[in-house]
Amino acid sequence: MSNEAQNSSATEPLILAIETATRAGSVSVARGDAILASRSGDAAASHSTDLIENIDAVLAEAHVQLAEVELFAAAIGPGSFTGLRIGLATAKSLAVSLDRKCSAVPTLQAIAYASLPAEHIVALLPAGRGEVFAQMFFAQNATVTSFDEPAHISPQSLLAKYGGYAQLTWAGEGAHAQVELLRTAAREKGITLEVDHDGSHLNGWSLAPPVPNLAEAIARLAFRQWRQGKLVEPEDLRANYVRASDAELKSHA
Repeated sequence: MSNEAQNSSATEPLILAIETATRAGSVSVARGDAILASRSGDAAASHSTDLIENIDAVLAEAHVQLAEVELFAAAIGPGSFTGLRIGLATAKSLAVSLDRKCSAVPTLQAIAYASLPAEHIVALLPAGRGEVFAQMFFAQNATVTSFDEPAHISPQSLLAKYGGYAQLTWAGEGAHAQVELLRTAAREKGITLEVDHDGSHLNGWSLAPPVPNLAEAIARLAFRQWRQGKLVEPEDLRANYVRASDAELKSHA
């Protein structure tokens, strides 16, 4: 590595990324754009059970101390209500204790980013009761730009909203949960659904491969926010649940 590259690396922030929006969740440590260590959680366990253990593990694997972390990044939703609260509370607490800034990364944006190099991406997460959180993105030059706002919709509404596009990549846990619906809809359009395809140079629909560690995408998106000066104070790190919780819905019933 050249001296210039070494100096550039030394000035890039050490990032701890926390993702507790999905069932398993994940954590990652990165130096700038370079991932140093990652770990996925246990989908059968609560994030409150293994999150701190996984953070300790990735810090040890990356050979860094918690005090060296310069930026705490977290998925802000949508996703699991309980999971998001645990992840955001952890990121806030660590950032406050070390007087650090935070990066707020939308979960669906991270899913779309992890699905590059596809161009038109619909990122999906399960929302319970067979419904999904959905948002469409346009990807170009390793960046993803939202086409619309995240929505909480039924699978039928999903197809009504996006099914008219001839070329799409469907991504995320929600897409894999709805694979048969997507396959049937593609067949009715006279196209095929390519499964576990990256969506590049494809005419038709594709299903992006599962993302083993979404926290890696969150770390890289946080680095882009750092370069753009778009960080937030820990107290401003807030969840975007997209829909009201079941408890809130019942209270208004």
